[in-house]
Amino acid sequence: MTNPVLAALGRPFRLGIIGGAPPSMIGPVHRLAAIMDQRFELVAGVLSSRPERSRAEAVAAGLPEARCYGSIEELIAKECARDDGVEALAIITPNDSHAPYLNLALAAALDVMIEKPLCNDLREAETLREAAASSGCAVVVTHTYSGYPMVREMRARYLAGDIGTVRLVQIEYLAGGLATAVELGPDGDQRWRLKPERSGPSLVLGDIGTHAHHLVSFVTGQPFESVSADVGTIVPGRKVHDVAQVRFRLAGGARGHLEVSNAAAGMSNHIRLRVYGENGHMEWLHRKHNELAIASLSGEVRIIASGQPMLTPDAQHSSRLMRPGHPEGLQEAVANLYCGLADMMLVRRGHPTSGAPRLVPTIDDGVAGLAFVMACLESSARDGALVRLDR
Repeated sequence: MTNPVLAALGRPFRLGIIGGAPPSMIGPVHRLAAIMDQRFELVAGVLSSRPERSRAEAVAAGLPEARCYGSIEELIAKECARDDGVEALAIITPNDSHAPYLNLALAAALDVMIEKPLCNDLREAETLREAAASSGCAVVVTHTYSGYPMVREMRARYLAGDIGTVRLVQIEYLAGGLATAVELGPDGDQRWRLKPERSGPSLVLGDIGTHAHHLVSFVTGQPFESVSADVGTIVPGRKVHDVAQVRFRLAGGARGHLEVSNAAAGMSNHIRLRVYGENGHMEWLHRKHNELAIASLSGEVRIIASGQPMLTPDAQHSSRLMRPGHPEGLQEAVANLYCGLADMMLVRRGHPTSGAPRLVPTIDDGVAGLAFVMACLESSARDGALVRLDR
């Protein structure tokens, strides 16, 4: 990978991070992914909502002590007063804080990487999109799986017509972390995802349903047109949704089925995407994320693997180890999103980029995810009635 940021500026962009203190899994992922390709340098942070803990954890993470802050407001005020202040923020905090933090970043003219879902309310999401447009700032939503090289290969091959027009899509995202009543355990009060006021109107849809929704539209290039959904809870006594089953239609008429649960006992981030066209189908499986299966009408199945020379430019530009057999995974996928954010930041500053495709989820994808969540909830409340998505 070439580095257009160093070519244009002679240095990486300066990044601040909000959230991600232990025991967060995604905090270290973001901190390492952001600096992997030298597009960004991590220079400041607010790692916890508790000021003293925030400063201590930021120091422990290796940030300069003078730039370890107690709140996002303090970070923005002090960094904006510096000649070498942050130019972008990564927001990886609980869902209910996304909207206010994103508003603060945009008001300070900072570009943003933000965890999904964009926020917890569709109207708020649309307001955030307007604010981003007015500010001119780049906003990337962390739909991580679109950063995998072989998902990008799948998209490129479908759009090139390898299997013809899509007719049927099947996607499942099954996890088992909530298969037991973990909210009743000794650390139950610390699990913000299990508090509806924090995680939003539907935990399972906001947490992993938006990932599945985005993957379908990313690969096919088509938005959801309508949904018929059953959303609910399978662990007795739980206050948040942990399962959703959705029949859908895409804008081009294809039918599909989406199933997500974070209470599927024994499962661990199992994601399977199948796209059936008129001439064959393609399948991507997360536990074999460096492979793409392509089946023809005759039944012949080809396995395309990362690192092979016949990959499309989309996958090649997203790979770092162009040798078969060397796996790249979650960390590299998130790093690809940071590369896309950096390219967007260069464009808005009038600099040339690498020319690589910027296949990153933007704030428009974040709004579409919230529209999907609310349409599914409306359908489920009406016993699975068909609900159209207008956004």
